[in-house]
Amino acid sequence: MKLSTKGRYGLKAMVDLTVAYGRGYVSIATLAQQQGISYLEQLIASLKKAGLVESVRGAQGGYALSRKPEDIDVGEVLRALEGSTSVMDCVDVNGAGCGNACSCSARPLWLKPQKRIDEVLDTTTLA
Repeated sequence: MKLSTKGRYGLKAMVDLTVAYGRGYVSIATLAQQQGISYLEQLIASLKKAGLVESVRGAQGGYALSRKPEDIDVGEVLRALEGSTSVMDCVDVNGAGCGNACSCSARPLWLKPQKRIDEVLDTTTLA
């Protein structure tokens, strides 16, 4: 699995929101400055759509985690940003990305590392 820039920066923004958890909302400008990027709004929009962050408008507004950091796992964040954490199309949801998933002799091989990756991502929380 190779993470895109979207996945890497989005996960870093979620870590920044974790550090600020319980201390109010963080502006997009502050997050962007901490990350050194300017297009964070698109990433935050994906995270908000997935229900991982919430926002408040206004001078004291910004973004915050929608749940406690220990209740948000890394897999959930990356799937919201990347769409999938699959190493190969054939191990994506029921092999839907591969027309040969049912007959592929190598698929069991690819399922093993995919299972381990998913275990790590789904058991590692932002906390």
